[in-house]
Amino acid sequence: MKNKDLSLLRKELTPIQFEVTQNNATEPPFKNEYWNECRQGIYVDIVSRKPLFSSTDKFDAGCGWPSFTKPINLDEVSEKTDLSHFMIRTEVRSQSADSHLGHVFNDGPDPTGLRYCINSASLKFIPLEKLDEEGYGEYKHLFEKE
Repeated sequence: MKNKDLSLLRKELTPIQFEVTQNNATEPPFKNEYWNECRQGIYVDIVSRKPLFSSTDKFDAGCGWPSFTKPINLDEVSEKTDLSHFMIRTEVRSQSADSHLGHVFNDGPDPTGLRYCINSASLKFIPLEKLDEEGYGEYKHLFEKE
């Protein structure tokens, strides 16, 4: 844990948020908070509150978890090989808090061909209309039409 001690996190997070972010758990598909969230906004790390993903890069992968083609800032996510469950996968973690987020796969749509399959329990959604109020106003440009 990079920023907060575990006893403090246990008090701040729900049990599933703690298990996912700190113990690499996975929440159930289709029974999580953001798998079908359709509003515009950004998704931040539930622990560090650093911006991770935007609804502009979200798509319905049919897997039951929020899926994104790319992070807002590649420097805020790290990847590592995950050999658990008799599979070879690429785990995605938040750089600032070292939170387990989910996994990235090479079966996503254009333009990246990637599918960042992320646990809702590792995220907090900030709706577009609350970006300024929540201190994320600098990310409104992601939603401006070109």
